[in-house]
Amino acid sequence: MLNRRQFVTATGVVTLGWPAFASAQPLDAAKILCGFPAGGTTDGVSRRVAEKLQSGGYAKVALVDNRAGAGGRIVVEELKRSPADGSAMLLTPTGVVTLYPHIYDKLAYRIEDVTPVSTACRTVFGFGVGPAVPESVKTLKDYLAWAKANPGGASYGSPGAGTPPHFLGALLAKESGIDLRHVPYRGSAPGIQDLLGGQVGAMTSPIGDFLPYLKSGRLRLLATSGTARSKFSPDVQTYAEQGFANLTMSEWYAFFLPAKASPEVAQRSAAAIRAAVMSPDVVEAFAQTGFEAGACTPAELAKIVKDDNTSWGAIVKKVGFTSEN
Repeated sequence: MLNRRQFVTATGVVTLGWPAFASAQPLDAAKILCGFPAGGTTDGVSRRVAEKLQSGGYAKVALVDNRAGAGGRIVVEELKRSPADGSAMLLTPTGVVTLYPHIYDKLAYRIEDVTPVSTACRTVFGFGVGPAVPESVKTLKDYLAWAKANPGGASYGSPGAGTPPHFLGALLAKESGIDLRHVPYRGSAPGIQDLLGGQVGAMTSPIGDFLPYLKSGRLRLLATSGTARSKFSPDVQTYAEQGFANLTMSEWYAFFLPAKASPEVAQRSAAAIRAAVMSPDVVEAFAQTGFEAGACTPAELAKIVKDDNTSWGAIVKKVGFTSEN
């Protein structure tokens, strides 16, 4: 997974190796392919960047093209059919490129079918509980003790089976030796609503999903998955601080071009994305939803993809999950 140190290193590359793009002829039109519905997290990031690509001179018109379905897999096939001149880019979270190849036997694409461009932002995952869990449960250790004593309530939701948050919950169950029943949802929103309503006891999801409810006390965050405490919840211990060092995980959202894109096109697109995501207003907008903005070069993203793919292979094998599950 892309850990915090890698992320800071990537965002720190701001002066060398970044070609200018403003002097190049703007594209007539550009689109960001988004594999998730309008109004969701990935769509929100896409639209922020699209606005900057247009106002910054990358393209005369920049739009978001939502191709939702199959957990973000359908849109990768659309990218494969797109021109490689920088007019079509895919924004996608971690698993679509690095995790899915390990769990779907009939995946219609490979890592080699996309050209890495740049990261856009990063988030960590939180483990939160709601009113179905007693208020006396304040830490992850408390929750696991309660779950062991109350197996009927020992369930956790996630944004979907086979997603990174699901694997975090599965690893927690395996490493703690406690049977935690997984409840998959179609995205974070319905899971959070059931968590608030007490239909599910716990939820593992991107940290931004919990932030609106923490100050009111409607939800309690018991752990986060970064290598260090999240700046969005500095009082909450990481999994590692609570004895689960293997539950260190983050998720990046990154841009890709079709495989046939030239290095020059990838570099120009990366420079434009960096200018977009590091704009102060975009950095602030991302922070409101629990994301840290950050860009990297195509070569750095290629290494991140390679390393993450290797890491996911080991995790999937350990958990024993396949798409048939």
